[in-house]
Amino acid sequence: MSRLSMLLLALSAAPLAAAPCESLAELKLPHTVIRVAHVVPAGAYTPAEGRPIPNLPAFCRVAGTLKPSDDSDIEFEVWMPSTGWNGRFQGVGNGGFAGSLSLSGLAQELRRGYAVATTDTGHNTPGATWALGHHEKVVDFGYRAIHETTVAAKTIVAAFYGEPAQHSYFNSCSNGGRQALMEAQKYPADYDGIIAGAPANYWTHLLVGGSELAQIVAANPASFIPPAKFPAIEAATLAACDATDGLKDGLISDPQKCHFDPSTLLCKGEDGDHCLTAPQVSFLQKVYAGPRTAKGESLYYGYSPGGEGGGGGWVGWITGAAPEKSQGYGFSTQFFSQMVYEDKDWDFRKFDAERDAKAADAKLASILNSTNPDLKAFKDRGGKLILYHGWSDAAIPPVNAIHYYDAVVSKMGSSDAASFTRLYMVPGMQHCGGGPGPNYFWSTNPTARGDAEHDMEEALEVWVEKGAAPGPIVATRFKTGVNPGGGVERTRPLCPYPQEAHWNGKGSSDDAFNFTCR
Repeated sequence: MSRLSMLLLALSAAPLAAAPCESLAELKLPHTVIRVAHVVPAGAYTPAEGRPIPNLPAFCRVAGTLKPSDDSDIEFEVWMPSTGWNGRFQGVGNGGFAGSLSLSGLAQELRRGYAVATTDTGHNTPGATWALGHHEKVVDFGYRAIHETTVAAKTIVAAFYGEPAQHSYFNSCSNGGRQALMEAQKYPADYDGIIAGAPANYWTHLLVGGSELAQIVAANPASFIPPAKFPAIEAATLAACDATDGLKDGLISDPQKCHFDPSTLLCKGEDGDHCLTAPQVSFLQKVYAGPRTAKGESLYYGYSPGGEGGGGGWVGWITGAAPEKSQGYGFSTQFFSQMVYEDKDWDFRKFDAERDAKAADAKLASILNSTNPDLKAFKDRGGKLILYHGWSDAAIPPVNAIHYYDAVVSKMGSSDAASFTRLYMVPGMQHCGGGPGPNYFWSTNPTARGDAEHDMEEALEVWVEKGAAPGPIVATRFKTGVNPGGGVERTRPLCPYPQEAHWNGKGSSDDAFNFTCR
């Protein structure tokens, strides 16, 4: 147990006197410098670098730096409601390579009454150039920064309120989902409840897939699929698989049951937006199949059919608007050049999926991958875990979440796993949100409680604090994005995996009430 953990344990065991916000600047914590401690009045708050964040309650803001190693420089902030604290603490994670504080995430949870904390995970440079020659910073990014921030933040919260948080939660998506699972696996005492969305937990192999696709297009530019062709691809996948669940609704409920053949789109005559050339068909087959060894063994999962053209997900993450311009390519090639080989001149055109996957695993799997299915320590102390993943995710293949969930069930046993773990697969949802399907399952009223049926975060709280396990959670698609003011377009129950939502055959198929999980 670290000195900071021991200090927190001591604080939780003894009654404390609440401390004025400004006095927290004098709080002495191991390898921590607190630079700022002040009250922010209610209204809009404008960070030093950033746009105003509106509609915030008055809060105590604490900002500082953690230095658990000689090469660590972990920035963090803790925001605590001046009044109306709900007695809970929440950690907020990061997307991508991190590198900035998730202040919008803090604001969202602060409005709900949480004391909240975030970190930049130890760097403030976009991309992964910060990792070159800085092993300790990679460790901070991998797992140490979230844990150290959590422990320090809990101590600060206890000092400010005169008592520790009654319950602690973590809720994040993508790399934040990887961070969430890392906490459950490596630091099971940090959080009572965890939500891991679209987790990038098999980090080393996820980025093998992106590098391979970049290499294919670089080697044969004719394989590049331009954005104008994706609506035709999506239409073809829906024509083949939309009705597999008995309802034609523009969504593929379980793409695992979809057996779409990309060769059906092969141009019979002149090339056009309605068809694919032979190199493009081959590329699309690779996207669906995922990277493989020379013997055909899977190295990672392929992407799911459905949602290819909706909202630009595939264009943004898989192909880009032009060759080598996708976000996925950038993440993958930077990972290998800056983190694996630490060579800024590394050439992804020479990428070998099997060889380079082994190199990535040997060097970084223990630091970056949160794939351990043994969650006994987390379960034994009462921890609860909810995973979710959108079936139309073009950043992280959706079956990744299923494979991790299945591994937990296999390791822990189905009964034990059911006592603390749930997985929700979301038809038509893209990466962490958006897409053609119902994709919003959080409260639209930040102060409302008692709506666990529609709010995954509250469903987790009820599970942790009252022992009532979540069942179906209703997801909503609004007519205007995530803004409920435009009205509701469609609702649909998200069923605990492996159940699926099935229309009862009566009433509107846009109303969750007319569906049953089975």
